[in-house]
Amino acid sequence: MLPCKHYLQPIKQIIVDTLSYKTISANANTVNKEWLVVDVAGLPLGRAAAVIARLLRGKHKTNFTPHVDCGDNVVVINASQVALKGNKWEQKEYIRYTGYPGGQRVLNATQMHLKGGHRLVEKAVKGMLPKNKLGAELFRNLRVFAESDHPHDAQNPTVISINEHI
Repeated sequence: MLPCKHYLQPIKQIIVDTLSYKTISANANTVNKEWLVVDVAGLPLGRAAAVIARLLRGKHKTNFTPHVDCGDNVVVINASQVALKGNKWEQKEYIRYTGYPGGQRVLNATQMHLKGGHRLVEKAVKGMLPKNKLGAELFRNLRVFAESDHPHDAQNPTVISINEHI
């Protein structure tokens, strides 16, 4: 049995110019941070939070670097009008612990919404960020307001439609 033709041909070496293939990593000096406004009125909480976390993290940018704060400053408005489907207003629980014996406290989504209309969005976004120092730094770039008024007009924020990012 004769070997196939491609075994008889000489091996070609491919020479690659490695200087043209440099990986560009962002750092605090090269990051371009913008201000964005997101209106979450009537949108599902989880989908809105996922898009907001992505904007905070900077994954929508071409120079995304996992260990650097590449994301934008995000202002969320109308957070009190976010939507939950089904029985989640009664069944979804937020658990915290005071640190004392018997100090576990449980609130459902309705009770959390009554305490502050913005808390649901804040907790959902915080849960989607990294659980380390970078995640804490990214969370500081989030401003959530229950109504449509916000004090960040001086930064000339760009309005983002979440429906385009879903």
